[in-house]
Amino acid sequence: MATYKVLIVEDSPTMRQLIVFALKRLRGLQIVEANDGVDGLKKLSTEKFDLILTDINMPIMDGLKLVSLVRNDPGYKDVPIVIITTEGANEDRERALALGANEYITKPIQTTKILESARRLLNLPG
Repeated sequence: MATYKVLIVEDSPTMRQLIVFALKRLRGLQIVEANDGVDGLKKLSTEKFDLILTDINMPIMDGLKLVSLVRNDPGYKDVPIVIITTEGANEDRERALALGANEYITKPIQTTKILESARRLLNLPG
């Protein structure tokens, strides 16, 4: 069975746990956590990931900056990115999608939404 590597970039440990807990329901995922954009980039430079989930509001480097850096990296330009954020405004969503995010999920997090996105983007059987 294929194993997919998923990177979760989120500065709140509580939120990270929630996302990890949700994704653990899908078999064959290996989950790596990063606590901010810089940490996320560091991990992206040493390992290959199949899916990235990131928050927008984080210290040091926010999620949008991370998305644009990832999209400018030839090795990662096609890796799906899901943004999970409290920013529900339409312009935030449009900016994120324009930068190259594939999906935009607003908090409070619904486990089913995360699972649906991960399944869809990784082409996992429902």
